[in-house]
Amino acid sequence: MPIPDFVSKLRAHVGHDPLWLSGVSAIVLDDDGRVLLTRRADSGKWAVVSGILEPGEEPAVAAVREVAEETGVDAEVLRLTSVDVTQPITYPNGDVAQYLDVSFVMRATGGAARVADDENLEVAWFAPDDLPIPLTATSALRLDKALAARTEAWFRYP
Repeated sequence: MPIPDFVSKLRAHVGHDPLWLSGVSAIVLDDDGRVLLTRRADSGKWAVVSGILEPGEEPAVAAVREVAEETGVDAEVLRLTSVDVTQPITYPNGDVAQYLDVSFVMRATGGAARVADDENLEVAWFAPDDLPIPLTATSALRLDKALAARTEAWFRYP
């Protein structure tokens, strides 16, 4: 996945050492209740749309931006669904990062699902009871939380 400029500048100083970053995930639903997923170029696994917030960017704005940039789909945020901390992730280039992830349920409002960047190999809609394999573990968790019959956001405390 392309590395944001501000992260590249940080990496110039810290090398591969762990970075704490803010991220967003988007669980996008169409009018038929299908979920929008991408098949990631880095792992070959299916995943919900996700990305890193730019400095000062509001999380909901970032989620809308990421969906459009990665899939060509226009979407609106319906609700916050969860706030999680990921396990540390080591990328193929040796960079280590850990994310505070803010997840949103969203509704597709336009556009056409397509591969719109170099982060993904495929983009497609799936029924929640017929999700593709392999699906990233973090996406499975985010989908479970987002599609549960809850109206409040999920977070761990204490």
